[in-house]
Amino acid sequence: MAASGDSSAANTGNARPSEGARVSIFDQALWKQFGEASGTDEFVSAWLALQCRLIGGVVRGVVVLGESENGPYSPAATWPDARAPGKELAEIAELALAERRGVVQGLRDEPGLPGPDANCRVAYPFLVDDLLLGVVALELEDVTRSDVRSVMRQLQWGAGWLEVMMRREESRSKEAAGKRTAMAFDLVASALEHERFTAACVTLVGELATQLDCDQVSLGFRQRRHVVVAALSDAALFGKRMNLVRDLGAAMDEAVDQGSVLLYPQRPDWEYRVVRSHAELASRHGAGTILTIPLHSAGRFCGAVSFERGADRPFTDDEIELCDCIATALGPILEEKRRNDRLILWKLLESVRLQLVRLFGPRHVGRKIATAAALGLIAFFSFATGEYNLSAPAKLEGKTQRTLVAPFDGYLAAEYARPGAIVSQGDLLVSLDNRDLMLERLRWSARRQESLTTFDRAHARGERAEARIVESQIAEADAQIDLLGSQLERSQVMAPFDGIVISGDLSQRVGTAVARGDSLFVLAPLDSYRVVLEVDERDISDVQPGQSGRLVLASLPEDVFPYVVERTTPIAEAREGRNAYRVEAHLNAVDPRLKPGMGGVGKIYVEDRLLILVWTARLVDWMRLTVWKWLP
Repeated sequence: MAASGDSSAANTGNARPSEGARVSIFDQALWKQFGEASGTDEFVSAWLALQCRLIGGVVRGVVVLGESENGPYSPAATWPDARAPGKELAEIAELALAERRGVVQGLRDEPGLPGPDANCRVAYPFLVDDLLLGVVALELEDVTRSDVRSVMRQLQWGAGWLEVMMRREESRSKEAAGKRTAMAFDLVASALEHERFTAACVTLVGELATQLDCDQVSLGFRQRRHVVVAALSDAALFGKRMNLVRDLGAAMDEAVDQGSVLLYPQRPDWEYRVVRSHAELASRHGAGTILTIPLHSAGRFCGAVSFERGADRPFTDDEIELCDCIATALGPILEEKRRNDRLILWKLLESVRLQLVRLFGPRHVGRKIATAAALGLIAFFSFATGEYNLSAPAKLEGKTQRTLVAPFDGYLAAEYARPGAIVSQGDLLVSLDNRDLMLERLRWSARRQESLTTFDRAHARGERAEARIVESQIAEADAQIDLLGSQLERSQVMAPFDGIVISGDLSQRVGTAVARGDSLFVLAPLDSYRVVLEVDERDISDVQPGQSGRLVLASLPEDVFPYVVERTTPIAEAREGRNAYRVEAHLNAVDPRLKPGMGGVGKIYVEDRLLILVWTARLVDWMRLTVWKWLP
């Protein structure tokens, strides 16, 4: 076996004669103690004593055991007494655990020769299925290199007994765990069979009392600050013996407040706990042994279950572990049934209380931050106000647009302006062909001259009646000549004011006929505009004359032009699938860059409102209309 530090490998040789080679009365007692050991601690202590006896020359010995691979490792048995094994044995045991192999220190070549240490130390690890379970360390006197192999072989053979013991204990643990799991699942199934909380509790305490051989089993749950008994295995006593119920509740409070399993009478090897209420329960009602286990659910203790037996039948460790396992499995199920079996009002109050505890109690930082943020938003939207504006498509129009029409039926002779042209008052825009009018005027002039000649002859002959008839014909001719003169003047269409031509492209119609009243041009002034907005019917009720607004044009997005609403038209027009009303407004100032026909977006200021109402105005109106539509 290899060694470390000043360790050396043991050479092949005969072991020295051991005092254990002769069977003595002491050896027989050791073998008997080893064979009759019931628990793990007794078995390990008897094994260590037997190994030290068989090897011989052992000064001290220790067995260190722990959870496989994970530890922690602690002394399970020492020899020859219960004193601490000493620093040297602890160091070699730790070395053997770390290296997972046998270790030897302090060897001497011959007995009686001085060595680096007073005695030799050996350690051998326990490996079961390649899992490290512990180590045995021995301190020997008068051991040479030739004796080490026999010592290690003896420890290796002896380790087999420990392996058998550990496998047996593991098998027992698995079997016991299986029984505990099966019983827990059976009880869980019994609890789930009942929909009502009370029925489930009564069934469970009865089955627990039967299967665990208890005189009485009671089950209680915490209400406010105290545990209230919900069920007793002896149901006949539940409604009559109120003192028993009160004392059971006090004992359960004791277990829940301390958050641990309580056993009365207490065992010396258990951690100290206050069991005053358990003692009073035992003295008043004759209970010999009381075991109380708190029920745990959702991170808190919600109740407790109490088991009672006579003094002659105390609870074993396995039974206590079984009861704890059952309580762990049943706690969340019963608590959920209890909460669901309450009246809806109590559920609501409990939910409110729980939320308040989480909000104002410790932990739940995220909930507190979210609540503070929500309260901050509510406070902000309760006081923060802003402008409520109505947005609508808008365009510019001339305030006094003038349409120039054909004065009579005729033909276009020439055109002198096109849309977009800026003209001055009196500028010629278009002329009509006036040759027919001039010929007509010449014809009426000739007729007038002929009527004058006839008038003179009638006047000379003294024919007054004839003169009067001719005089009326002269007046008719004068009227026709004046009419034709006026028409000739209107054949030249002039600009009535300074402005811009916004429509009327006649360049392709020169020489074509026009009828009297046909539109030729539309002029708009350059110094007077109006804003025309198409306000949606949902917003028209908020628009009133005199309201102010702002206009942003698509061609001048960096500038804002203020205006004042003048009038609204009472007739809606269909615009892209929606109804819109025409609203006219007056610009407060005129910019030379403005042109009629420019489009953009206008906003009409209505009033100052809460921001939340400004942002949700459309949604609220839609909801009101929808709800009203579906209401009977």
